[in-house]
Amino acid sequence: MVVYQIYPRSFQDSSGDGVGDLRGVTQRLEHLAWLGVDALWLSPIHPSPMADGGYDVADYTTVDPAFGTDADADALIARAHALGLKVLLDVVPCHTSIAHAWFRDHPERYVWAPGGAAATGPPNNWAAAFGGPAWSRDPAGRGVYLHSFYPEQPDLDWHREDVRAAFAQILGGWRTRGVDGFRLDALQRLGKDAALRDDPPASAPPPLPVPPAVAALDLVHSGDAPGVTEAALEALREGAGADAVLVGEVYLPAARLPRYLRQLDAAFSFDLLFAPLEADALARAIRGGLDAGTMAWTGGNHDFSRPATRLGPDAARALALLLLFLPGVACVYQGDELGLPDGPGHPVSTDPPYDRNGRDPFRHPLPWTAEDAAHGFTTGTPWLPVVAPPEGPADVQRERAGSALRLHRDAIALRRELAGPVDALTAEDGVLRVRRGAHALVVNASARPLALTGEAVLVSGGDGRTLPARAAAVLAA
Repeated sequence: MVVYQIYPRSFQDSSGDGVGDLRGVTQRLEHLAWLGVDALWLSPIHPSPMADGGYDVADYTTVDPAFGTDADADALIARAHALGLKVLLDVVPCHTSIAHAWFRDHPERYVWAPGGAAATGPPNNWAAAFGGPAWSRDPAGRGVYLHSFYPEQPDLDWHREDVRAAFAQILGGWRTRGVDGFRLDALQRLGKDAALRDDPPASAPPPLPVPPAVAALDLVHSGDAPGVTEAALEALREGAGADAVLVGEVYLPAARLPRYLRQLDAAFSFDLLFAPLEADALARAIRGGLDAGTMAWTGGNHDFSRPATRLGPDAARALALLLLFLPGVACVYQGDELGLPDGPGHPVSTDPPYDRNGRDPFRHPLPWTAEDAAHGFTTGTPWLPVVAPPEGPADVQRERAGSALRLHRDAIALRRELAGPVDALTAEDGVLRVRRGAHALVVNASARPLALTGEAVLVSGGDGRTLPARAAAVLAA
């Protein structure tokens, strides 16, 4: 399936307050149907103090008033289903917001340093994902608690049956309301060592990008611990149901994903997301993912620089063809289908950024039309400036043959004709070749033009006879 990620604050504002909302999403669902995707994934829509852009959840069972009401969510689900689209909700099982009622009323559900209120400091050397220590003193004086991310996000103790049961009930409740599945956040952090042992010093460079404090450690006890990880995944699957779609964010290299994929339908390939547009690197990432199981291939999301900025516009188009050619799940982050670059973020000269980890540039609102400065996103002042890509907003690209938007639509339509697994995968002289049944993909990652042999069905650049550098083509094999 092809999944389209929606960051609700930045998709469409229906109220004029400058912040995207669920009614706005519903108004724009025809864009997804026209594009041809199978499902949409909503980044968290739950009540949140927004210490981490909504990934600090204060109540998993309802909708944040900033986004609308429960009735708005039900209407969105119904309209999506009418258009043939599945709906996936983002669920954050590693931690809650410090404002969640559980942290006040059920502190036993969280991970605490031994000693209770008498604890004097961290019991180990675990580091938070954004850097700094992973332990903070409770404002209510109950001791020192664990947070794998920001201090406002205390970690839940997945060794506990009541935590597992609570999340199974949460997922089951949303399924009853019509949700088709879930994107599950930060799953590698669920499994903590019960003895809270130190993480040992790193024995090799980190396989994926992390801050220096995290790179200095092998994260063998602060996450990915055996036993509890499997129990957590089993509970999530049981709550969601056997027929639910579960896509996991597991920030680990592909070689460590198979145990997660016993319960998940797919897991994101971060190896490919971080691979440079080089034939050998792409081939390694793809082989690793195919060997691990069903991957969710993506060029980015709300946490990382967009492909058009990270790789360049031409390479971003080539990457889109590659992602939509591979078997498994393909994920498109809103705006990437337009070739949207990173934006300037919040003006830190006058105000602090919304995200203190520097991710505002990846979260700017979508440009829908050319009619005004807000490009149809809002009738008010957008919470971040609306950024238009070089090829223009969505309405312009929709009518222009060869635009990034039309390329994505054509690639998604072509994907329906692809059949079977990857039959061949080679990387030679800077050129990546992937074959699936009656079709072959060629990615020219070299610095020179490449003469194509065979019928070009779809190209990201060039005339179908010569493939420019940093371009891709699908051929009839």
